[in-house]
Amino acid sequence: MTAQLEPAGNRTVIETSAGPITALQAGSAGEPVLLVPGYTGSKEDFAPVLPRLVAAGFAVTAIDLPGQYESPGPADPVEYTPARLAEVLGEVVAALGGSVHLLGHSFGGLVARAAVLTNRAAYRSLVLMCSGPSGIGGARRTMIEHLEPVLAASGVAGVYAASLAIYRAQAGYIEPPAALAAFLESRFLAGAPAMLQGMGRALRDEPDRVTELAALGVPTLVVYGVDDDAWPPHVQDDMARRLGAEVVVVPDAAHSPAVENPPITAAALTAFWQRQTAASSPAHDS
Repeated sequence: MTAQLEPAGNRTVIETSAGPITALQAGSAGEPVLLVPGYTGSKEDFAPVLPRLVAAGFAVTAIDLPGQYESPGPADPVEYTPARLAEVLGEVVAALGGSVHLLGHSFGGLVARAAVLTNRAAYRSLVLMCSGPSGIGGARRTMIEHLEPVLAASGVAGVYAASLAIYRAQAGYIEPPAALAAFLESRFLAGAPAMLQGMGRALRDEPDRVTELAALGVPTLVVYGVDDDAWPPHVQDDMARRLGAEVVVVPDAAHSPAVENPPITAAALTAFWQRQTAASSPAHDS
């Protein structure tokens, strides 16, 4: 599957206090949507759903967070906490006109949550995709901890080589097509060392802020792949219950449903956002 490599929008740059943020933008009309990737991810992780979201009438912006791929970031790991990155999202939203539907994938969900908690008025709704109530656990946490000293000793290239060796040793691992493998390697190697360190720590240390978020009453959707292996599905279901949020489980998908099952993922997102639009319309209010 090489959908991440297909042209899906216009590349643009948004200036922020953390440096330039590189984005893919698609759709010139409709309600604005901002898509935030996860740890070691990028804007291209949303490329498979962008055309479908635009066709549904949304103006979509997908970004690289600071330090990711084409967004050079600060050299200090403390600049990569959800709280600090939430401030950067606020600057992006201001550049987009001041109010968006917000989606965060995985670590991006922790950042998106912090952004809503920082400035509720800037966000029309929130989607938490394959994210959780607090820091990550399980095998992914163990892998981050295993690779932390590798980063210190061998840099980003060393981390990439070590992580690839771990994945290849896992049962059922399938090598991606050559073009996709080349992209994934170049994307990872472009990441800032401070980003890997700072986000890696934040991904493990994030406290549970579900009660704070629930108190704001922001319309929220929790969506994840049926085989998600990051935050277990039952953890995400419980988070949704505490938030009073809708839940969509995407079939034939794991931790990256926008890539693994774009049609179902896009349909769930557009249905949720369209309901929010209808609920806030003057006709509905009357």
